[in-house]
Amino acid sequence: MIKNPVQLRIEKLPVWQQRLFMVCLCERMYPNFVIYCRQQQNEENAKNYKKILDLVWESLLVKDVKINFDLQLEKLEAMIPVITNDSPYIVYPAIDACQALSELLHSYISGEIAEHSAKVSSISAVTIAEFEMTKSNIELSEDEQLLLPCVIDEFDLQWDIFRLLRDEKNDAVDLIKGLRTEIRLAETSNIGLFLSD
Repeated sequence: MIKNPVQLRIEKLPVWQQRLFMVCLCERMYPNFVIYCRQQQNEENAKNYKKILDLVWESLLVKDVKINFDLQLEKLEAMIPVITNDSPYIVYPAIDACQALSELLHSYISGEIAEHSAKVSSISAVTIAEFEMTKSNIELSEDEQLLLPCVIDEFDLQWDIFRLLRDEKNDAVDLIKGLRTEIRLAETSNIGLFLSD
């Protein structure tokens, strides 16, 4: 687990803001899962992942909305890719995207929050570090991974989200909708994969 002080700061935020932080990172990992699904010609799983993401956003926007998160977790677990000898590399970022969303769903089911927000933060950074190591064909320790420019950029982005949440002044709905729109319009994953139609 790659650690950064942002994780300690995030866990001091209200629960809804920690969930907002997590769903932002999951939304950024979503293109990795979509691209894997397209390669496997399984658009249905990509749509189902998106539906679960949409429900999480809805839970943040609509007070007292009733969502069965146990059922959503079951659906997600059925979609997690299985690694085989001929799996393409994208299977790993796709699995990470599922694990991050799973952590987010567990935060609703268990009521525990801090450990899940820290894990989602770490999963996103690890996906990036592993992608960089694979691309460059190098093996790095966790300390060395923290020095990778792409990992530094990821934690800078996580700090940016944290600051937006910390400074939020009563216009929560605008903040949530604004973050969702911004990430979706970028259509770019945490490892720089672009989601074109």
